Amino acid sequence: MLARLQSAMGRDDLIDQMVLLPEPKQGQTRQSINLIVGYDASPNSHTALDIAFWIAHQTRLATNQEVTVQAVYVIEEHPTTDYYNILNFAKHLPTREFSVSAETKSATSVITQPKLTGIKSYLQTDTVKPLQEADRVLWQARSLSEEWQGSFKSHLRFGCVSTELRKVAEFASADVLFVGCQSFYHPLIETLGANFPCAVLGIPECIDE
Repeated sequence: MLARLQSAMGRDDLIDQMVLLPEPKQGQTRQSINLIVGYDASPNSHTALDIAFWIAHQTRLATNQEVTVQAVYVIEEHPTTDYYNILNFAKHLPTREFSVSAETKSATSVITQPKLTGIKSYLQTDTVKPLQEADRVLWQARSLSEEWQGSFKSHLRFGCVSTELRKVAEFASADVLFVGCQSFYHPLIETLGANFPCAVLGIPECIDE
């Protein structure tokens, strides 16, 4: 995947820049590919999502394999670490997952902002604004997926960022997790741990050049 990206951009250093945690040794062949993106609509996470869609598109063309991109927005229950401009989360919300949008494939219809479902009983004064923000963030992710016309899912989760990203990656049997980090020294990468179930890719520093 990264070799094709390097070739398209005329670079030879993207693998060194983007691989923040290496792929675990698995030795298994999958019929479908799942790309997970930690997303919060910040510029860096938006770049990570765009790269994921580009890689998904090129992989479909090159291999004819089914590729699904899944955006994950996490509202942190008790934030203690500043992830600055990568994943920013609200406070004091219960650990629970809600489905924000159904899987989208090859859509050409007019984009309308989806509404959160299954949360009416959860709407309290201190949770309405974070949930409205989550609605907006994941709508942006879905809008970008419409441009790529690929298979897309979105997730809204509550809890610890690294824990929830791991849960989604394990449940989806993810091949890659994309995040908006540019260094493996980033606090988020450190909390994901060396035994993460899939490779973790960041965004290259040359993206601003």
